[in-house]
Amino acid sequence: MRKLLLFTWLLLPVAAGAYHFGPGQVDLRADEAARWAREAASIAAEARAIAARDGDAAARGAWAQAVEAYEHAIAELPAGHPAQSRALRLELAKARMFVSQLPEAHRDLLALVDELESDPTAEPVLLGSARAALANAQYYRTWLLRLEGAPREEWEPEIEAARQNYRLVAETAAQRGDVELAKVSEADVEASVRLARLELSDLQGLPLPSQ
Repeated sequence: MRKLLLFTWLLLPVAAGAYHFGPGQVDLRADEAARWAREAASIAAEARAIAARDGDAAARGAWAQAVEAYEHAIAELPAGHPAQSRALRLELAKARMFVSQLPEAHRDLLALVDELESDPTAEPVLLGSARAALANAQYYRTWLLRLEGAPREEWEPEIEAARQNYRLVAETAAQRGDVELAKVSEADVEASVRLARLELSDLQGLPLPSQ
């Protein structure tokens, strides 16, 4: 019996080491990802407050910090956490739109929406949020394309995609009883229609919309 107890005692450091370098590392990375995610969310909230008070340009530095923090969170997140990964990717894409990374955000949101649509277990609210963010990216991209003098055949499919996504967001929000989001999305549908119809000379006289 004494030999068994001694043997068990001697094995404890081995077991602790195995946990530390095995499952323990996964837990440590998950904790680190959560820490970065909390920091990113805090910085993003600060950026929104600055933007509301002083404008988007004043908040650019804070948004850049949020992008970096979200990237750290995604990099640290262990495999096997698809819901958390998707939520972080969504927030990263939204932050990128405020730091002149619209092409990257647009690309990532397209991929994320496709991924969520093909997964029957995906959270509907997350899909709606991703689709709304994609519609915003498409709307803003259309605005920039038009200002750059792109031909109609280049920007028209983009604004039509934005309109359709806003419409889907409005419909699904109404179905689940989210009256406020449905109302906002209906207004976004109308804004996308107006952008498509606006004369370029009139568009050039307007300030860039907030993202």
